[in-house]
Amino acid sequence: MDKIFKALASEPRRRILHHLAEEPMTVGEIADNFEMAMPSISRHLAVLKEAAIVREQKRGQYVLYSLASEELTDQLYDFLAPFCDKARGIMAERPRKRRRD
Repeated sequence: MDKIFKALASEPRRRILHHLAEEPMTVGEIADNFEMAMPSISRHLAVLKEAAIVREQKRGQYVLYSLASEELTDQLYDFLAPFCDKARGIMAERPRKRRRD
């Protein structure tokens, strides 16, 4: 759970997630939306991948990044379940997956 909060604590990483929610993108396409160098974007993507909320797929010479939305929502619902009846109900309805914490 700490990994996801670390990933979401950064405003640039949250912005990257918003872009990836629209469509999968390469690091260059993501960088086009920011005023930072591609190595900085790559470091942010590494944190998001470590939290398992971004996936990467090799496409020829490019790597395509996409949002792992089900993993993001599952982790957030897991966190909210002790405090929120709605989150607890949603998690009870979903098949349980093994977590990678």
